[in-house]
Amino acid sequence: MADLKTDVRIVKGIGEQRAKALEKLGIHTLQDLISWFPRRYEDRTEIRRISELTPGETACVAAMIAAPPAVSHIRKGLDLVKVQAVDNTGVLEITFFNQSWLKSSLHEGETYVFCGKAEGNLFRRRMAGPIVEPEGRREATGRIVPIYPLTAGVSQLILSRSIRQGLDACTDILPDVLPNEIRREHALCHIGFAYENIHFPESTEALALARRRLAFEELFFFTLGLRQLRQRRDTVKTQPLRKVNMRSFYEALPFALTEAQRRCIDEALADMCSGKPMNRLCQGDVGSGKTMVAAACAYFCAKNGKQAALMAPTEILARQHYESLSPLMEPLGVHCALLTGSTAAKEKKDIAARLAAGEIGFVIGTHALITGDVEYARLGLVVTDEQHRFGVAQRAALAGKGEHPHVLVMSATPIPRTLALILYGDLDVSVIDRLPPGRRPVQTSFVSSRYHPRIYKFLRKLVNEGRQAYIVCPQVSQGEDPGDDRKAVTEYAAMLQQNIFPDLRIAFVHGKMKSREKEAVMDAFAQGKTDILVSTTVIEVGVDVPNAAVMVIENAERFGLSQLHQLRGRVGRGSHQSYCILISDNQNEETCRRLKVMTETADGFQIAEEDLRLRGPGDFFGERQHGLPGLRVADIGCDTHLLQEAQKAADSLLARDPELKNNPAAAERMAELFAEAALTFS
Repeated sequence: MADLKTDVRIVKGIGEQRAKALEKLGIHTLQDLISWFPRRYEDRTEIRRISELTPGETACVAAMIAAPPAVSHIRKGLDLVKVQAVDNTGVLEITFFNQSWLKSSLHEGETYVFCGKAEGNLFRRRMAGPIVEPEGRREATGRIVPIYPLTAGVSQLILSRSIRQGLDACTDILPDVLPNEIRREHALCHIGFAYENIHFPESTEALALARRRLAFEELFFFTLGLRQLRQRRDTVKTQPLRKVNMRSFYEALPFALTEAQRRCIDEALADMCSGKPMNRLCQGDVGSGKTMVAAACAYFCAKNGKQAALMAPTEILARQHYESLSPLMEPLGVHCALLTGSTAAKEKKDIAARLAAGEIGFVIGTHALITGDVEYARLGLVVTDEQHRFGVAQRAALAGKGEHPHVLVMSATPIPRTLALILYGDLDVSVIDRLPPGRRPVQTSFVSSRYHPRIYKFLRKLVNEGRQAYIVCPQVSQGEDPGDDRKAVTEYAAMLQQNIFPDLRIAFVHGKMKSREKEAVMDAFAQGKTDILVSTTVIEVGVDVPNAAVMVIENAERFGLSQLHQLRGRVGRGSHQSYCILISDNQNEETCRRLKVMTETADGFQIAEEDLRLRGPGDFFGERQHGLPGLRVADIGCDTHLLQEAQKAADSLLARDPELKNNPAAAERMAELFAEAALTFS
C-alpha cells in the first residue's frame, strides 16, 4: 500500500522522463507532489461571447471553428497557426505561435473555449496564443484554475493531471496532524478538503477555507518549532567571555562608528559574556557597516584567547573582507589569514597548521573554512556574511569546528521587523538602522525605454570621466517566445558592444557561468578593466566597486522592491555622485506606484515594508536557504491575524504538552520540518 513517502512514479502517467523533470522542482514523493501548491489562480469560470470581449482584458470565450486552421512558416523557429472562430455575436481571429500540431487538433465546425488576452478593436477582435480546449472539458477553462511554478518538460496541464492522480492515491492516507481541539477551536476544515480545494477549488469560498487551513498549519508548526529551537538553545551553557577594554579597537578605526553600530556591538558582546552561545542576526541596509560589527566581535574574541572565523559566499568578497580587516586587526595583535578554494595547496596546509596551533586569531574565507582537514584550536566565534546565501547545515558545519562557539549571522537584505521575528525566530535580532554620515544618496530615476539613447549618452559621459557602470537584465538569454520583451544578458551585451559602445570594454556575467569564470569577470570589473558590466541579479551580493557610478536596471517591473534596493546598493560606495536608472514600459498603475517608491526613499527598511505590503513575502521566502521550513501557502503580509492565532494555539499546546508526548503526529511533523535547523543545536 502506498504512503506519502512513496516514489512519485507510482502515479499513472509519470514515467522516468517526467519523474526526472519533476525532480528539478524538488518533487520526489507523493507528499511532494500534492504539496506543490499553486502560486496563483485564474478565475476562468465566466465564458463570454465574442462581442463582449474588451481589448486588453483576459477572458474566456466559446466559439466555433469557421474554417480549417492555416499554418505559416515565418522563419526558422517560428510557425504560426491562424484560426477564425465565430459565435452568433461576431468573429474572433486567433493566432498560435509554434503550435503547428493544433492544425490537426482543431476541427472545423466544432466549438472550443479560448482563454487569453483580447486584442484589436470593436470591429476586429483578435487573440494571440490563448489556452484552448474543447467545450465542456473543464480542465484548463470553465473553473478556477491553479497556476503552478513549472520547469522544462512539465506543463500546467501535465502537472495538474499528475496532482489529480496523486490526490486520488492519497485519499485514505492523508494524516491530519493538527490536534483535533485546535482544529475545532479555530474552525479549520479537514485536511482532505483542504488539499482538494487548494488544487481544484469548487468555489472561491471553498478555496478560502482550504487556504486558511493550510496557512494556519504552516504558521502553527513554524511557531511550534521556533519555540522549541529557542528552548533547546537556551539550555546550552558555555564559559562566559571576560569583558575587554575595546578602546584600542575603536581608536584604531579610521572613522567613528555610528550609534547604531555601537548598539549592535554592545548587544553582541553582552551575549558573549552571558554564559550562553550567542545566536544573533545583525541586519542592516546596504553600506550600513555590518562588517565593523563583525570585526569588533572578532577582536573581543581574540582578546579572550579565542579564534574567530568569517565565512563569505564568494572568494572575491572574502578577499575584500580580508584586505579591509587585516590592516586593522594585525596592528592590534590579532593575526589574520585568508583561506579560499583557490588558496595554493602549500599555503592552505600552512594556514591549517597555524589554525590548529592557535596562532591565527581571525580567519576569513569561503566554504574552505569548513573542509574536513581544517581544525581550530579554540574556535569561539563564527560569522556568516550574507546569511541568505548559506544553509543552516553550512553554518552548523562551521560551528561544529568548535565547542558551542558564538554565532553572528549578517544580512544586507532589510527585512521588516515583524517578518524578521518570524523568518529568524531562532535568532536574536540586531538592526543597524542608520547609514554612516556623509554618504551621498544614489539619485534614482524611473523612465521608459524611450530614454535609451539618452541613457547610453549618459553612460558614455560617465565612462569618459573614469567611472564604471552596471546594467542588469532579468534573464540570461533570449527565449523563443516572440512576445517576450525581457532584456537578456548575453544578447544585450553583444548589442552594446557591436552597436552602441564598440570602443568601450563590455563584459557580462550570469548565474549559469562556472564559479571561477564569474569570479574572474567580477574581479576584472573591480580592478577597473571593464567599463560596463551587463549582468543578471548575480551581482546583488558582490564585491564593493567604489568606482561604479551607475546602475541601469532593465525591465525593472520584474524585480521586487527589496531586490531593486539591493542592486542599487552596488553603486554609491565611493565619494562621487552615483545614479540608479529603472527602465520599464509597463504602464500598470500598481507597477508604476511600486517603482516610484524607489525614487522617493533610500531607506531599505521602509522599502522592505512597502514590498511586503504590495507583493507579500515572496522575496523573503522564495529562496529560503537557512534551514527553517518555507511558507508555501501562508503570506506574512496578509495573514498577520492568522499568525497571531497560530502563535496563540502553539503556545497553548506547549503549555499543556511541552514535549508533545500526547501529540505524536504533531511532534513527527515538526521534527521533519526542522530537521536541518536542529543541526545547529545538536
